[in-house]
Amino acid sequence: CKLLALVEKHSDELAARLLKNIRESPATKSLGNVPPEELEERVRELYAHLGQWLVMPKDEEMRRRYSLIGALRYSQGVELADLIWAMALAKHNVWEFLECEGIPDRLPEVFGELDLLQLMGNFFDRVIHYTICGYEEARSKDLNRKAA
Repeated sequence: CKLLALVEKHSDELAARLLKNIRESPATKSLGNVPPEELEERVRELYAHLGQWLVMPKDEEMRRRYSLIGALRYSQGVELADLIWAMALAKHNVWEFLECEGIPDRLPEVFGELDLLQLMGNFFDRVIHYTICGYEEARSKDLNRKAA
């Protein structure tokens, strides 16, 4: 699929832009608690492997991976709202990139790839959900441990 190949080809550029947006946004301030190299690795990994997640979605693997990330971000003191905003930025980053590449101008060509765009939207929605689940579970365990 052309759109997917385009995103993966430019994954480093997308990752750099997202990292810049995360670092500059007041809505993602607590992500400064994440070691920079770890955050960079996660962002690069997201875009470099987006095609694998979309073409062969493995929901259980995705649930496990992003639940662990949510729990880790909780343990690092990242605010849930900041974490979710960073994920929204990741999704919007892809859309902006595709717009800059002139995708809307080639709408008839893209129309055949709308399924991919829907898959991408669903992917980010599931990532957000699973990350929240892991975050909330870690917070609940932490609160129970403190109450005991």
